Amino acid sequence: MAMLSFTALLLLSFPFILDTAFSKTTVKTLPGYNGDLPFALETGYIGVGETDEVQLFYYFVESQRTPSQDPLMLWLTGGPGCSSLLSLFYETGPITFVYDGYNGSLPSIRLNPYTWTKSLSIIYVDAPVGTGFSYSKTQAGYPTGDIMSAKFSYQFLKKWMANHPEYRYNQLYVGGDSYSGITVPLVVQHILDGNMDGLYPRMNMKGYVLGNPKTDTFLDDNSRVSFANRLTLIPDELYLTANKSCNGDFVTEQTDNEKCVAAMQTIEELIRDINLQAVTEPYCSLTSPEPSEAIAEWERRRSLSEKSRDLLLSHKMDEAYWCRNYRHVLAGVWANDKTVQAALNVREGTIGLWKMCNGSLSYTENYLSVVNYHTNFSKSSELRALIYSGDHDMSIPHLATRTWIQSLNMTLMDSWRAWFVHAQVAGVRCQWMKKVRYDKFAPFWDLYFEVPVGNTVFND
Repeated sequence: MAMLSFTALLLLSFPFILDTAFSKTTVKTLPGYNGDLPFALETGYIGVGETDEVQLFYYFVESQRTPSQDPLMLWLTGGPGCSSLLSLFYETGPITFVYDGYNGSLPSIRLNPYTWTKSLSIIYVDAPVGTGFSYSKTQAGYPTGDIMSAKFSYQFLKKWMANHPEYRYNQLYVGGDSYSGITVPLVVQHILDGNMDGLYPRMNMKGYVLGNPKTDTFLDDNSRVSFANRLTLIPDELYLTANKSCNGDFVTEQTDNEKCVAAMQTIEELIRDINLQAVTEPYCSLTSPEPSEAIAEWERRRSLSEKSRDLLLSHKMDEAYWCRNYRHVLAGVWANDKTVQAALNVREGTIGLWKMCNGSLSYTENYLSVVNYHTNFSKSSELRALIYSGDHDMSIPHLATRTWIQSLNMTLMDSWRAWFVHAQVAGVRCQWMKKVRYDKFAPFWDLYFEVPVGNTVFND
């Protein structure tokens, strides 16, 4: 019988200059960083689709320990439509921006002492098409969705592995967060199917990693009310009334159920100004000062720099109303700089204004739930799985994540216990077993949607 080890932690058309299926560049230095990079960084494009019309951009950071032996991970940032630069700079990568003292110029870069790449090689890919620096050579290539995104991500990985044969035998993991909770299992299934069918290159697939993962639309959304009640954002009496009147369904509109409608209206009034991704932090309507693409280049850069400086300085002036996402504006300044794009070997003229998250994707959500994929993995695959969540995230509450994990019908092997960082309790964990398959679960405390951003293990 195969074994599953399952760990969960709570916590427009453009001109084109190049037309290649694969290209890569070794990046020795980056604008904003003083000196040569102390780690191996590669960027490039890989063409996917029948005619390679979709060009997916990636950043590859080699493990800083023993890359020939260390695991390899394909990382898909959520959204859908958020650039992998978000994960590279703000979550798990070896570099991050210097926020203190920012004056509106090109942001400075420092090393992240808690990078995952100390012992893990990571391919950060801008997917789906239209994300980050990824683009399509034709307008017809831009519409996408869960099915197409997963298919192209698998095609990307196959071509990347074929062009990096030295990594063919490394243990392979696929990771992602947020909306990638939908696409990662689909990619994993593609890999397993490809191996089963004898497709080249065969991949040494070992598992997957998901952070605050969207998994089941109804379950994720429906659990917000229960989560709000547990945090005393809504009183017990109101929760009990809503639960009874709405029959436990807080998502489906029940216009003919007056008691349910009344209760839900009150609940919505109580939580509408809550920061769903970090319930203890200020509600922020602005996440990135992105000016119109129609303005002149110099005006665009000045606008980005000035707004970024003002937002970051607001931390000093009024800390009570400062938002963590204000730090994301530095990515817009940095990634839109021409010297940066030249260093990364971004193909000139392929995108307009770079955005951290592209909210204008033509994207179809093909799947409402992928729980069945996790169920199948637990029955027949030699896979390990790590699922982590922040306990302050109400956008995808850990209650929903725990519910679908428990639906896998595993036996509790190791009950809840604390785990520590720097001698301090960082959360709790437990472990399940199903026959000879294992499943673990453990929470990060006092953390929110982007767990690595708020955890001192990853960012000091």
